[in-house]
Amino acid sequence: MKRTLFSALLLSGMVFLGACNSDKTSEVGTEGMNAAATAASDAANPTVDNPNVAGETTAPNPNAPVMTFTESEFNFGDIQPGAVVKHTFSFTNTGKTPLLIENATASCGCTTPNWTKEPIAPGASGTIDVQFDSHGKTGLQNKEIAVRANTQPNITQVVIKANVLADGAAGPVK
Repeated sequence: MKRTLFSALLLSGMVFLGACNSDKTSEVGTEGMNAAATAASDAANPTVDNPNVAGETTAPNPNAPVMTFTESEFNFGDIQPGAVVKHTFSFTNTGKTPLLIENATASCGCTTPNWTKEPIAPGASGTIDVQFDSHGKTGLQNKEIAVRANTQPNITQVVIKANVLADGAAGPVK
């Protein structure tokens, strides 16, 4: 009895699912497939009006601000485990319009950037202070800070490096 009931339910479920697909034959033709491909292509390549991004047919903005760093990479060298070290990256706006920093994000939670919040006039300077906390870290460390501003391109990166010594860096005790 149980087998008959199970077989009847299984058969009726298959018939029900098969009946649902019979109305979709008009969409399966080449027109439906091309429309779906076109819609997928449009979704993958949306048109965005962003003045900070130069397209293939547009020229870059010659009046855009330019963030020129005195150094884009700093190496702390060997540091002790648990040490907190800081470095200040200095830059100058060598462009023709005021420079606005929107955000600065680090590649790791152990690195904290702090930047000039006011607009930087052409010819003026600003800073990005970077603090690195080596707690829980050992060996070579390479941390990137992405600075988002109204420049072209709109993201500029600076890098800090350090070698966090192991707890027994002095060697084994004899």
